Amino acid sequence: MLIPEKSQLFRLLPSVDELLCRQDVQPLLARVGHNAAAEASRAVLADLRSAIASGSVDKAQVAERIQNLAGEVEQRLEESFSYSLRPVINATGVILHTNLGRAPLSREALDHVAEIAQGYSNLELDLATGERGERDAHVDRLFARLLNTRERDIATIVVNNNAAAVLLSLNALAEGSEVIVSRGELVEIGGSFRIPDVMAKSGALLREVGTTNRTRISDYESAITASTKLLLRVHRSNFQIVGFTEQPSLQELVALGRKYSIPVMEDLGSGDLFDLRGVGVHGEPTIQASVRAGVNVITYSGDKLLGGPQAGLISGTPELVKRIRSNPLFRALRVDKMFYAALEATLLAYLREDYKSIPVLRMMRLTEVELASRAEHLRRRLQISCPQLDVQVVSSRSVIGGGAAPGSTLATRVLAISSPRLSANVIAERLRQWNPPIISRVEGGRVLLDLRTVEPEQEQIITAALEQVG
Repeated sequence: MLIPEKSQLFRLLPSVDELLCRQDVQPLLARVGHNAAAEASRAVLADLRSAIASGSVDKAQVAERIQNLAGEVEQRLEESFSYSLRPVINATGVILHTNLGRAPLSREALDHVAEIAQGYSNLELDLATGERGERDAHVDRLFARLLNTRERDIATIVVNNNAAAVLLSLNALAEGSEVIVSRGELVEIGGSFRIPDVMAKSGALLREVGTTNRTRISDYESAITASTKLLLRVHRSNFQIVGFTEQPSLQELVALGRKYSIPVMEDLGSGDLFDLRGVGVHGEPTIQASVRAGVNVITYSGDKLLGGPQAGLISGTPELVKRIRSNPLFRALRVDKMFYAALEATLLAYLREDYKSIPVLRMMRLTEVELASRAEHLRRRLQISCPQLDVQVVSSRSVIGGGAAPGSTLATRVLAISSPRLSANVIAERLRQWNPPIISRVEGGRVLLDLRTVEPEQEQIITAALEQVG
């Protein structure tokens, strides 16, 4: 039974129709239409009813909210018509941050995507002959220039991500047959992507060899039977095995495959076209190294170390790639014109050796000295505009992320921010609620902002946010 006071408050509320007829709501109705305005009005009135039922508002507060219902409806409409997918400022220092969309695209890639997406294109038209062409041709020609050697020609096709590339390749080359893989490479990466599960879905039969930490070439050879159709090498993208370990080289695996006429497939994961040793990261295999070793099929991602759009790339011997492309699954997993446009622009930057234009490579190549200078400059600005905050420049490590170069980090300098009034978690939350959201790290009771993943023009936004947050 309702308390009399609450019953009186409920009677003050207008109906949805009455609210929509109010003069201050009419402009909203004209702007967004009846259905959207009615939905927002219904939600606002439901919120107010809940507040009355919980006893959190009195008569004066209810009267005030009724007076301002038009403003609440407008705010609700703005929220309902705003984009859910929004740009954010990545101040975490994690370059390939999976939750933040991994590799940002270059300006050239964005321009080419806009150019191709806004109209028609020759996606599957051979302009020289006027006949139907293949969409892979737009990037296959570029991969060939980047990967071909005097000894080998390499063909490349594109699907929607590396998981799809692995699934498609296994299904096309080894469905119903055995695939030999080291037990130490049966990895699980983000999103519960497990190699054994993918192999099962592909129809290939898993044949484990060796142990978690030691697998010899003799283990592979002993496992070969008439049912063996592939030798599989999987890059451990997000962890390392150290200590008492052993693993055959790619050259040994390729030699064994040739001995028994069995193709070797390698899931590289990240897909590195740029030698990371130049930025102090060692042990991350390149696509070119796998090609030179003679691997028959290589699968890798487009939106990790390659620095392009999300895509799964399959490069290898033309005959095998043709077999994979003819698989019915290929059509279900292929990508559209916007992916090809972004990938084409990214690959052209590699061919020009214009690494500064690829954001991922540019971020990795930033030196600690450069980052220290930017951080100190921003600290001095914040010292003046945000005297209520304690801002220090401290040494830290940036992470490549995205399952690339596990265990490798890059020296950096970060802004360490604290407040006598607010906890680090509260500051981080308020930064996250800024427009655009600023994503930070919290360590040791301080908010850390790593400028390695922040574009210089975004520093002004961070300053404005901290002025309000503190």
